[in-house]
Amino acid sequence: MGGEIRSGRVGIALTAVALGGFGIGTSEFAAMGLLPEMAATLHVSIPEMGYGISAYALGVVVGAPLITALTARLDRKLLLLGLMVAFLAGNGLSAIAPNAPLVYLARFIAGLPHGAYFGIASVVAARLVAPERAGRAVAGVMMGLTVSNIIGVPAATAVGQHVHWRLAYGLIAAIGALTMVAVHFLVPRVPAAAHATIRTELGAFRRPQVWFALVTGIVGFGGMFAVYSYVSPTLTEVSGLPAAGVPWVLAVFGVGMTAGTLLGGRLADHSIMGTLFGGMIGMLAVLVLFATTAAWIPAAVLLIFLIGVACQVIGTALTMRLMAASPDAPALAASSNHSALNLANAAGAWLGGVVIAAGYGYLSTAWVGAVLSVAGLLVLSVSRMMERAQPPLAAGLPTARTGS
Repeated sequence: MGGEIRSGRVGIALTAVALGGFGIGTSEFAAMGLLPEMAATLHVSIPEMGYGISAYALGVVVGAPLITALTARLDRKLLLLGLMVAFLAGNGLSAIAPNAPLVYLARFIAGLPHGAYFGIASVVAARLVAPERAGRAVAGVMMGLTVSNIIGVPAATAVGQHVHWRLAYGLIAAIGALTMVAVHFLVPRVPAAAHATIRTELGAFRRPQVWFALVTGIVGFGGMFAVYSYVSPTLTEVSGLPAAGVPWVLAVFGVGMTAGTLLGGRLADHSIMGTLFGGMIGMLAVLVLFATTAAWIPAAVLLIFLIGVACQVIGTALTMRLMAASPDAPALAASSNHSALNLANAAGAWLGGVVIAAGYGYLSTAWVGAVLSVAGLLVLSVSRMMERAQPPLAAGLPTARTGS
């Protein structure tokens, strides 16, 4: 792969792979902005249409470990292309499905390749560069996901609101087709590891450090989602922001995610565990500040930006941690991270809803998030103590930098 680095093709290859991440991110989050339009067309209530979001999340949770394990011996580039075929099919069906049940099925299909794509893409990125640049390469792949929150999601929402939501999904499917072309021509072949089998991939789940990292993601990201799930009514009813300003603040969150991805990649190249601890402490501090100052619009906007930064610092480092914790099955470990984050989405939104329904107000979600951040730090601390008591992992992907 060193020749690829000298030829200058790595950046182009990573951009091609990141384009798929852009499409996936747009597909996932655009649904939240298009629920009213979809519900009206399909003659169901908005809460019923929300089942489509749940179906997508279920697809991610099921698809990430299943697809990655079953395709353990497949060339990584061919697998990326196959995952984009599934993505195209799911979003294409979303665009033409005549009724709500078929839309739910389409969203489930669209979610299936989500986690596997990012897991395989992370492994490909790490293989294309020198080990000391693996964190930045993985961050480059994740840039597509973060940029989708700045450009793709607002654009898809605008198309859905002013033209038709079916056209929005048709355009998202087109991004999948464009990604297939880009990956085919710009990404080099990356063979699967010689020892890769379904059994070795599933063996990742026998490693305690993999489970510690997944639980850290579920708990730590649950805090972010507890706040983000209710950010729109918090901004309008607590901060006093006009409703027209909410999309702009969400774009600010996307900018923060992008900055956090870039920062997290560089920090993880120096110390993965140090980055995780720093990111989790940062998230805790930001959520406490949000709970106490978000009634002031400038503070709320700044802190939402910082929440975006912190969540992606943690997310990038978690991906690297999972790859390092299971060097003989890095793809499955990294893919499972997205299953964990979707569970965090569900758990965080539910807990936030519980405290709001109990009458504690929208800012109470930040206190829930702060408590979850503390829990994440505790899980991370136990993980670190157990790791220090065990012999080093076998050689593989960047294990040398899992410590400080």
